Amino acid sequence: MSALSVLTLVLPFPLLFVIHEAEEVLVQHGWMKAHRADLERRFPWSHNILAHLSRLGRRGFAIAALEELLVLSLATCYVLVGGTCSMQAWSALFMAFSLHLLVHVAQAVAVGGYVPGLATSLLLLPFAAYGLWSIWLAMGCLEFMAWGLAGVAFMVANLRLAHWLGSRF
Repeated sequence: MSALSVLTLVLPFPLLFVIHEAEEVLVQHGWMKAHRADLERRFPWSHNILAHLSRLGRRGFAIAALEELLVLSLATCYVLVGGTCSMQAWSALFMAFSLHLLVHVAQAVAVGGYVPGLATSLLLLPFAAYGLWSIWLAMGCLEFMAWGLAGVAFMVANLRLAHWLGSRF
């Protein structure tokens, strides 16, 4: 990974992740309390997810976000020391995070208004687009897709772990 990519993408990513997660941590629990009944009425299939998020609370959500930040920080450090496949592993996390931003936008469209994480998602979409474009230039199409899928698979598994940890505390 080039020095410029490290300065413009790798190093800012953990800070931008923290800013995004801070919005979610600060807003999620109160927003969920205010909107859960309406969401369950409009999206009955989401009852279990909404119940879990309602129970999680601000502290639990912060613990989950800290676990995710730890993973991202380790990947960032691995890039900085020039570890084997560090660019690919970091890129997988970046692609998953970029998808996460789009999920917030899709949720807002489905709900018809604000959802926790939307404001910072909209602010971070240009950064995500630049990062995805940079990764695309560094990888072939198949490698890009493979690492993107790996990142999403890891994100799903890690999200389950992070929320499990958050619910324990």
